[in-house]
Amino acid sequence: MIKTIFWEDDAVVMIDQKLLPLEERYVTCRDYREVIAAINDLTIRGAPAIGVAAALGTALGALNRACPSCEDLDESFHQICEEFSRTRPTARNLFWAIERMKRCFGENTGNVDETKAALVAEACLIAEEDIAINRRIGLQGRNLIKDGDRILTHCNAGALATAGYGTALGVIRAAHEEGKKIHVFVDETRPILQGARLTAWELKKEDIPATLITDSMAGFLMHRGKVDKVIVGADRIAGNGDVANKIGTYSLAVLAKENGIPFYVAAPLSTVDLSINGGNEIPIEERKDEEVSYFCNTPITVPGMGVFNPAFDVTPHRYVTAIITEAGVAEQPYEESIAKLFRN
Repeated sequence: MIKTIFWEDDAVVMIDQKLLPLEERYVTCRDYREVIAAINDLTIRGAPAIGVAAALGTALGALNRACPSCEDLDESFHQICEEFSRTRPTARNLFWAIERMKRCFGENTGNVDETKAALVAEACLIAEEDIAINRRIGLQGRNLIKDGDRILTHCNAGALATAGYGTALGVIRAAHEEGKKIHVFVDETRPILQGARLTAWELKKEDIPATLITDSMAGFLMHRGKVDKVIVGADRIAGNGDVANKIGTYSLAVLAKENGIPFYVAAPLSTVDLSINGGNEIPIEERKDEEVSYFCNTPITVPGMGVFNPAFDVTPHRYVTAIITEAGVAEQPYEESIAKLFRN
């Protein structure tokens, strides 16, 4: 199994996703600021993986603070949490993990060394749970895949986007492990090419048949009857089922609806934000111009050209066939079905 991020020798270790697929290299972060930098520059990416990185990073920051008491550590720890919260605004798992680490701190305010140990243990537990949750998502979703299905996926929602196994790719992986003959269409996912670089790399390692396409080919394939299902991940899901995911997801959902193709979203419940009612309340991160105007450090447009680079878009729930979680599969009406999953 691909190990995306883990704790080792009082440090956070992660695979450098910027170098894939050409080079597999792990980086070791011994200071929490290095973890923050890794989140910002996409060394680590994918909402669940970002959540794990935040948990491990805040634990690392607390561990390295020389504080004689928990009272002294309190202000420092919460400042570290605040720094992590400013990294990727769309990813709900980031804030979910920070909230959980804060609760852990509040429940362990005795001996400072014991508090630090509790934070490290909680962060490692979050990472372990993420893998187990993803496997359950795969089991919940594999029954939606038929033998012979041709599946289109967007961006990377595999092991690399999580602590391991994956969400959307986890469903595909579980169906493949079950022995179903499937074929995956991987769209490149401009501008960072997470599909071409990361999803294709994962599928190749798993020997799952796949074909790479450009983003603009998806509609043509659907119209020609080449796609049976679309399965994507999510960075945040509103209480009504609206889904924020990598830019381009909304276009695929509309195309799928037009062509009568099921459109599935696979994500853990930690991605669901019940505090917001709809997708218009989800903050959408805008990233630097160079991700669009440059490729491999080479300019691909005229100097001074204006650039708009939102990292995510929002797919209204009316385009979503079902949301696959570790607790079950939610269907319309989502306000009721999602709330029921939280009660299970």
